[in-house]
Amino acid sequence: MAQPGTAEPLRQTDVLPEKIQITLTVNGTRTGLAVAPWTTLLDALRDRLDLTGTKKGCDHGQCGACTVLVDGRRINSCLTLAVMKDGAEVTTVEGLASNGTLHPLQQAFIDHDAFQCGYCTSGQICSAAGLIAEGKARTADEIRELMSGNICRCGAYPNIVAAIQQAMERS
Repeated sequence: MAQPGTAEPLRQTDVLPEKIQITLTVNGTRTGLAVAPWTTLLDALRDRLDLTGTKKGCDHGQCGACTVLVDGRRINSCLTLAVMKDGAEVTTVEGLASNGTLHPLQQAFIDHDAFQCGYCTSGQICSAAGLIAEGKARTADEIRELMSGNICRCGAYPNIVAAIQQAMERS
């Protein structure tokens, strides 16, 4: 028993909540996961489902390396708790190709050499897929503006814009 004026030490079972069961459809495969309430979607994808194409860059939603599509919309997976997306459909860069054929954006990034180190590439491609689906960008300036949440430390922006324009023309 604690002395008057002091608190009893917390036991680990008093502090840690139980894991929460969620279901996600990731790249077309329905998956059940038990996650801690604070697990980000990024960490669930990388650490629990071994989908390491999605990158952890800044872990603050500022670089876009973690961009994935959730129900067709682009989001920063580092800022999203996995439990918030229970029942959602998630597409990562690994899920864009179909039947052994690259997604038009993946091919366009190769055609235009739109990457150097490649760290941002999966986020850039997923963001571009969301951008094209939104249908708001028509010019190079609009593409640059609407892709501004995705940072490329190598500066491959002109080639990234050209790759997105090619994919837009072919879709």
